[in-house]
Amino acid sequence: MSPPGFQFAIDRGGTFTDVFARCPNGKVRVMKLLSVDPQNYDDAPREAIRRILQEETGNAVDKDGKVNTSIIESIRMGTTVATNALLERKGAKMALVINKGFKDLLLIGNQARPNIFQLDIKRPDVLYSDVIEVDCRVIPAMDDRCQLGDLKSQWRPVTGITGEKMLIMKELDEDAVRRDLMRLREKGIESVAVVLAHSYTYHEHEIRIGKIAEEIGFPLVSLSHAVTAMVRLAPRGYTAAADAYLTPHIQRYLRGFARGFKDELKGTNVLFMQSDGGLTPMDLFNGSRAILSGPAGGVVGYAMTSYQKETGLPVIGFDMGGTSTDVSRYAGALEHVHEATTAGVTIQAPQLDINTVAAGGGSMLTFRSGLFAAGPESASAHPGPACYRKGGPLTVTDANLLLGRLLPEYFPKIFGPNENEPLDKEATITAFKKMTNEINSFLKADGGKEMTMEEVAMGFLNVANEAMCRPINALTTARGHDAARHALACFGGAGGQHACAVARTLGVATVLLHKYAGILSAYGMALAHVVHEAQQPSGCVYAPNNFQDIDRQLDVLAAVCRDKLRKQGFSDARIQTEPYLHLRYVGTDCALMVSAVPATSKRATQHGDFYTAFVTRYQTEFGFTLADRDVIVDDIRVRGIGLSEVAEETAPPSGKGTTPVPEKTVKVYFEGGYQDTAVYLLDKLRPDQAVPGPAIIMDSLSTVLVEPDCRAEITKLGDIKITIGSGQPKRITTVLEPIQLSIFSHRFMSIAEQMGRVLQRTSISVNIKERLDFSCALFGPDGGLVSNAPHIPVHLGAMQETVQYQMKVRGDSLKPGDVLLANHPKAGGSHLPDLTVITPVFHNGRGRPIFFVASRGHHADIGGLTPGSMPPHSVSLKQEGAAFKSFLLVDGGKFNEKELTAELMKPGEEEGCSGTRNLADNLSDLKAQVAANQRGIQLVGELIGHYGLDVVQAYMAHIQKNAEIAVRDMLKEIASKTYASTGSTVLKAVEYLDNGTPIALSVTIDKDTGTALCDFTGTGVEVWGNLNSPRAITLSALIYCLRCMVGHDVPLNQGCLNPVQVVIPPGSILDPSEGAAVVGGNVLTSQRIVDVVLKAFQVCAASQGCMNNLTLGEDDWGYYETVAGGSGAGPGWHGSGGVHTHMTNTRITDVEIVERRYPMLVAEFSLRPHTGGRGRWRGGDGTRRALVFRRPVRLSVLTERRAFQPYGMNGGEPGERGLNLLQRVDGRVINLGGKASVEAYPGDKYIMNSPAGGGYGQPSDSPPDDSCAERRSGFLERGSVYEYRSAQESV
Repeated sequence: MSPPGFQFAIDRGGTFTDVFARCPNGKVRVMKLLSVDPQNYDDAPREAIRRILQEETGNAVDKDGKVNTSIIESIRMGTTVATNALLERKGAKMALVINKGFKDLLLIGNQARPNIFQLDIKRPDVLYSDVIEVDCRVIPAMDDRCQLGDLKSQWRPVTGITGEKMLIMKELDEDAVRRDLMRLREKGIESVAVVLAHSYTYHEHEIRIGKIAEEIGFPLVSLSHAVTAMVRLAPRGYTAAADAYLTPHIQRYLRGFARGFKDELKGTNVLFMQSDGGLTPMDLFNGSRAILSGPAGGVVGYAMTSYQKETGLPVIGFDMGGTSTDVSRYAGALEHVHEATTAGVTIQAPQLDINTVAAGGGSMLTFRSGLFAAGPESASAHPGPACYRKGGPLTVTDANLLLGRLLPEYFPKIFGPNENEPLDKEATITAFKKMTNEINSFLKADGGKEMTMEEVAMGFLNVANEAMCRPINALTTARGHDAARHALACFGGAGGQHACAVARTLGVATVLLHKYAGILSAYGMALAHVVHEAQQPSGCVYAPNNFQDIDRQLDVLAAVCRDKLRKQGFSDARIQTEPYLHLRYVGTDCALMVSAVPATSKRATQHGDFYTAFVTRYQTEFGFTLADRDVIVDDIRVRGIGLSEVAEETAPPSGKGTTPVPEKTVKVYFEGGYQDTAVYLLDKLRPDQAVPGPAIIMDSLSTVLVEPDCRAEITKLGDIKITIGSGQPKRITTVLEPIQLSIFSHRFMSIAEQMGRVLQRTSISVNIKERLDFSCALFGPDGGLVSNAPHIPVHLGAMQETVQYQMKVRGDSLKPGDVLLANHPKAGGSHLPDLTVITPVFHNGRGRPIFFVASRGHHADIGGLTPGSMPPHSVSLKQEGAAFKSFLLVDGGKFNEKELTAELMKPGEEEGCSGTRNLADNLSDLKAQVAANQRGIQLVGELIGHYGLDVVQAYMAHIQKNAEIAVRDMLKEIASKTYASTGSTVLKAVEYLDNGTPIALSVTIDKDTGTALCDFTGTGVEVWGNLNSPRAITLSALIYCLRCMVGHDVPLNQGCLNPVQVVIPPGSILDPSEGAAVVGGNVLTSQRIVDVVLKAFQVCAASQGCMNNLTLGEDDWGYYETVAGGSGAGPGWHGSGGVHTHMTNTRITDVEIVERRYPMLVAEFSLRPHTGGRGRWRGGDGTRRALVFRRPVRLSVLTERRAFQPYGMNGGEPGERGLNLLQRVDGRVINLGGKASVEAYPGDKYIMNSPAGGGYGQPSDSPPDDSCAERRSGFLERGSVYEYRSAQESV
C-alpha cells in the first residue's frame, strides 16, 4: 500500500545524516549528507527533505522559501543533538536546587574516578552553572529502629506515594526559596532542576518549589520525581539536571528545524526517536530520554529485519560507523537498562542497552613498546583519518584503504577544501611507510623479522577486530549466553568491511547485512512504534496480600498510556500495553525489570506471574536463586505502544540459477598476500544468487567484504546473508610476532574477564555479586602473572606471590583435580578477608602444571574480633579471622567442606573473637571461585586446542617480556631526566605515618639497562596495631605507580616488576612478622607507600593518602564506607576534589539508600572549599561528610593524614590534613584522632573532614593557563559492559 504523502525517516548522526524516504508512488529514496555543511545548508535533515521533494515533485518550497508540508505525511527522526550537547557541555544555562548540605553532590557523584591509572583525574564538568541549597528535609520514619525520642516527636509525619511513612524534619521556607530563585533569574538562568532527598515518594516540597519557579518566569523547571521517580538521590539528580540542561537546547533545535517548513510543521506528524527505541511526538521529546535517539534506530532496524528471518538464532547487533562502534543484542525483545552513564552523567530512564565499545573507522593506530594498538583514541570526524585530506592520523579506515578493501572510486567525493575530492590514498601510503619503518627499526633492534607495509596494516585490522570482540563476549557472557550461538547483524558505514573477520573470531556462523545496512538507523525509524511510558515507585513485597494494589496501579498506568496514545491518533486496536515490575530480593541491590509470564498460580497477579519471570531470569543471569527471601517491588511500570503501519516489502525477481557478473576485479590483501577479488554492485544482484569470497559488494552507502572461504547469498528481499567458513588458520609458531602479541594480549585478558563474569554470576554475597570486589587471573607455568581482571590496584601482582608460594610449598605433590586456598600475608595475601582460590592445570599426563588460574574475592566475614573481619584495633593476625597458608580446598575433585568449616570457625577459640558469622556465604562463594577457575581452564584449553601448548606458553612469556620492555623504556627516560636535572640517577624519599613511623625509599636507576633497585631500607619496624603491610601490598603499590608513570595501556603482569629489584627489610612495617595484624596495611599503609613512590620519582603532589575508613553498627547489622578526598596536582593539571585516589576507588552508598536501610541520616556531603594546596596548579579539595545516628552504635574510624599534611611539590603548598569529630547531642565536640572506636548515641553527629591534595609549582598571583596541550579524544564508551567494568574498578 502506497502512502498518501511522503514519509521520511532520518538519522542525524555525528558525521553523516542518513535518510530513508517512501514516496507516494511506493518508490524508495535513500540519501546521505554531511551533518554539518554550513556553506551549503543550515540543517541537514531539512535539506535532505527539500532535495528529495524537489527531485520527485519539483514542488519543494513555497514562495517564502519554506518547505512544502502539504505533501509530507510524516517525519520520523533520531538525532545526536542531545548527546553532542552533553559531550560538548553546550546545553542551557541552568541551576540546581537541592537540599542544604548537598550542593556538591552531583560533582562528587559516587566518588569513583573514571580511569584508575590517570593521575590527572578528568571528571566531566557539572551541567549546572549555579546552585541554591534549600533548608528543608524529609527522612524515612523508621519507627521500629529510631530512638531519637523527643526530637523525633517534633517532626511532622506524612505518608509517601509508596506507602512509606516519612518525617518532615524541616519544613519548606517558601519566602527564602522565592528570594533565591529570583536572584538566579536575574543572573540569566533559563532552567532549574529541583532535586530533594526522598522526593521519589514525597513530592510536595518539589512541587511547591516548581510552582514558585514557574511564577518567577523560568521557561523550564525539571522536578526530579516527575522526570524519574526512582530511588537514589544522585542518579535521579543527574537525570533531572540533564533534563533541565538538554530540553531547552533540544527545543531550540526543534524550533529552528520547524522554522524552515510551511506553518512551522503545524498539522504534520513529526515523531522523534527516544533512547528506549520508541517514537514520541516532537513536543514531548525531552532531554533525559534523548541521549540514545540516533543509535536506538539502528537497534530497532536490525531487530525487526534480522530476528527469526534467516536463522532461528538471537542476534548480536554490530554497528560500526566512522566515530564509534555500537554493540547490542536482540532475542525477541528489546533489552533495556534503567540506569546508564553517558559523558559522565548518569541517566535514570529506560534506554536500550547499546554498548559503545570502540572508535569505529576512526580508531587511531599506534605502535608502542612492541605492541600494536587500535584505539581507544579517535581521529573523530575532524580531522578524521589520514585519507580525509585534513592531516589526520592513521586509522582503521586507512588500513582498509591501503589493503584494497575500500575503493575510492565508489566512495563519496566529499573531501578536500572544496569537499569535492576523493579519498587520498597517497596520504595513507605515505603515513603507513613511515609507521612501517618505525616498527621495523624496533623489530631489528629486538632481532625480529621485518614486516611489509601490508602486513602492518593487516596486523592493525586483526588487533582492532580482536579488541571489538572482547566486549561482545563480555555482553553475551554476562547474561549467561554464548556469543557463538548468535547471528551477527552488521550495519553502519564500516560494519561490512569487518563483518566476516569479527564473526570468525566470535565463532559466529552467519552474518546478516540488510540492503539498507549503511543507513539502518534511519530505516529503523521508519519501522519503529510510538511509545509512551508511565512509571511510579513502590516499596511493597511481591505477595498475594499486595496483588490487588499492584494490579490497580498497573491498570491506572496503562490507562494513562492509552489516553496519551489515543490523543496521538491511535485507535484502541493499534494500542498495546506491557506491564513491568522492577523486582529484587530483599537485602540485595540487584533489581531486574521483568514482564509477567502467563499463569494462574498463587504467585500470579491479574496481569500474570512476575515472580516466576524474575526467578527464571535471575537463575539465567546469576546461576542460582534465593528461595527463602522475599521479593521487593521497587517500581511499577507500563510501556504503552502505538503500533506503526509498516508497508509490506515486495520481493524483487529471483535470480536463482544465474551467476552474477562482477563489475571488475581488484587486488585485495588478505592473510598471506594479495588475491584477485570480484567487485559487485548490490543493486544488480538478485535474490537467490550466490557470491563466493573473496568479493566486495558495493552499494551507494557501504562496502561489504566477503572474505576467502566465506559465501554470500542474496535473500528473497534483496538483503545479504554471509556464511562464514573456517578459513585457513594462519600457522602461528613460538617465534614472537608483534601482531600476534597484541591478539594474545586481548585473548588472555578476555579469559580473566570471562572468569570474573562466572564468579559474579555464581557467587551469592553482596561483596562479590554487587560490589564486584574480586579479581581473576591467569599465570604461566612458573607462577608468573600473565593477565588479571579487573585492575583493582590493591590486587595488582599480589596474586602472583600467592601462586609462587604454593609452588614452593607443594612442590610436585599437586595433582589433577586439586584446588588450593590461601589468604595469609606470608603466602602473598593482602588482608584476610581476601580469599584466593588457586587451580593448577595439567595437560596430557604431564607431571607438572602447565599453567595456573586463580580468583581472589573479598568475603564479608571470616571471623575475628568484629563483624566484617576488619577490626580497627586488632593487634594480632588471629584477631582478624581465619588464616590459610596452603589449604587443600578440593582434593582430587572432592570439596573438603568439613575441614574448611572447621578452619573458618577456628577464630572463635581466640579470646573476644568469633568464628565466621556467615558460613553459608563463605562456602557458596568459594564454590563460585572454583567454578570461575574452571571456566578459565576451559578457555585456555580452547586456546591450546587452536594454537598448541607450546605457542600458548610462548606467548605467555612474550606478553610478560613486552610489559618488561615498556617499564624499561620508562625507567630509561626517567633516569635521563633525573640525571639531566640533578647529575644523579638515585631518587630518595621518606614519608611518615601519623604515628611517626617512616616509610623510606631509595631508587637507583641504571639508565643504560632500564632497571631499578627500589630499596625500602630505613623504613620503621613493625607497629603495635594493624597498620603493618604484607609484602604483596608493596608490590601492588609499585605496579600501580609504574603503570601510572608509563601513561598508556601495558599488559599488567609479572614483566612489569622484572626490571625492578625490590628490597624490603624483614621485620619492618612493610614485611612484618607472621602473626602481625595487617588489616590497616591494606586500606591505609598502601596509600602511603604510593605517596612515597610518587614523591621519589617527583611525579606529582600527594593526594589525600587515605581511604577514610568508617565502620559502624550493632550486633545484628553493620555498615562500612570509605570517603573520598582531594587528589594531588601535577605538572599541567589541577587536583580533583571529592574523589578516591590511588589504591582505592570504592563507590559511596547513595544518601537515600543509607537512610532507608540504616538508622542514621546523612546531614552533609560536600567539598571543603579552598583546602587543596595552593600552587601554580591547585590541589583538589577534601570533603566534609556528616552522619547523625538514630540509635546507639559502635563507631570505628581508621584514617591517616590527620597529623601530617599531604605534601605539595616543586614549591606547591600542602593540602589540608583530615579531621574526625564527634558532636554529642548536647553540643560537645570531640576530636576522635585518626584511629578510634567509640560508642555513639541517638542524636550524635559524626563529622569527617577528609584530607585535600597538595599543590604543584610556586603559587603565583596570575592563575595558570588551564588549557593543557591538545589531547585526542577517545570514543565515548557506554553501555552495560562499560558500567560493569566501571563498577569493578570502583573497589
